Amino acid sequence: MPVIAITRCSKQHDYEEAVRRAGGEVRILNYDTDRPAEVVKEVDGILLPGGDDVTPSLYGDEPHPKFEAAEPGRDAYELELAKRAGDADVPLFAICRGIQVLNVARGGTLVQDIPSQLPDAIPHEVRDTPFTIAHDVWVSEGTLLHELLRERIDGDACPVNSRHHQAVQKIGEGLVVSATAPDGVIEAVEDPSKRFCLGVQWHPENFYRTGEFRALFEAFVAAAGERV
Repeated sequence: MPVIAITRCSKQHDYEEAVRRAGGEVRILNYDTDRPAEVVKEVDGILLPGGDDVTPSLYGDEPHPKFEAAEPGRDAYELELAKRAGDADVPLFAICRGIQVLNVARGGTLVQDIPSQLPDAIPHEVRDTPFTIAHDVWVSEGTLLHELLRERIDGDACPVNSRHHQAVQKIGEGLVVSATAPDGVIEAVEDPSKRFCLGVQWHPENFYRTGEFRALFEAFVAAAGERV
């Protein structure tokens, strides 16, 4: 059974269950004791979950008034983990904050606050319930994401939940955009040169019970299984 490492976050349960139901074994990483250089040798896949904001100085920016710092040490840990996963071609699935970490690790930048910096944007921080559909994403044909979500895509659109005030801005090296919201905000990126490297801005893990996005986790775990 492929071992999927998940970095610690405040809402761990749904990520763990989504991985388990896709056939993976979960290992929760400890920032203090699980060194990224060893982790990429010991596990078969890495999941970067949601959370608070990446420190803006890490991508050459000053903090916006809406900046909310993540747990101490988390930025440095996850950035190193993302870089090492890329170098070793360890399957990587990055969700919400995770896609932002992945992008910054590749030299990209972020929109720090969508409502104030992109005033014409649609609502991206919809918190009615974890399952509330906020908007569609337009998925690019020919991408891994399009292949995995083909049964949920109507035309080029797929409905998603959404709870983020930041987003990918300048794309990091080696990444391509695989989905945007109708307002142009980037909703997914991937690296087609890797075994599996996908980042999505919404929260597919919340649907582990009903399976709307199970295909993403199944493909991720299957790619990790190739390393077993």
